[in-house]
Amino acid sequence: MSLTSVFLIIGSYLVGAVPFGLLLSRSSGIDIRTQGSCNIGATNVARLLGKKMGILTLLLDVAKGFFPMFLTALIIGDGQGRNLIIALSGAATVVGHMYPVYLGFKGGKGVATGLGVFLYLAPLSVLFSLLLFIVAVALSGFVSLGSLLASAAIPLWLFLLGEATWKILLSAFIGILIWFKHVPNIKRLLAGTEKSWKKRKKA
Repeated sequence: MSLTSVFLIIGSYLVGAVPFGLLLSRSSGIDIRTQGSCNIGATNVARLLGKKMGILTLLLDVAKGFFPMFLTALIIGDGQGRNLIIALSGAATVVGHMYPVYLGFKGGKGVATGLGVFLYLAPLSVLFSLLLFIVAVALSGFVSLGSLLASAAIPLWLFLLGEATWKILLSAFIGILIWFKHVPNIKRLLAGTEKSWKKRKKA
């Protein structure tokens, strides 16, 4: 692996580690790491600061998953090990969001950034998972459940679409990371104590 490839992968991690949710919330005087779910992702931002700020955070987190891979592919061209380098770039971006060096390795859950990764690699699979997410959240009221189902389904969509094995493996790796970061949510879902958007809306 060339030095350029190493720098691209490290750069992808550093871009993924940028905590957009935290940066956007600073002007409001609210530290999103201490309120709500204490997560720096779009869901907690929307819960604490409103839908507009939540959507902006979502778009920025998706973008930091998409553009590092786009630039990596552009720079390395059709060189040797191209797929491996692109895959490592995508993985590094998601790991950066989840374990950002800027925040003592305490970050988000990687759903939006993972969405950006596969928006670049296989947009149709993202569309299918997005539909699954919407249906799951609409029926259950739990964003976490929608995120878990959508991330778990990506490898299946890629397989059914006939995508390359390395993309399927990357999606499985990212999916495992997302589920690991959602362990507290899974425990609350099983215990019936997870926060529901339906209940919040009624309240």
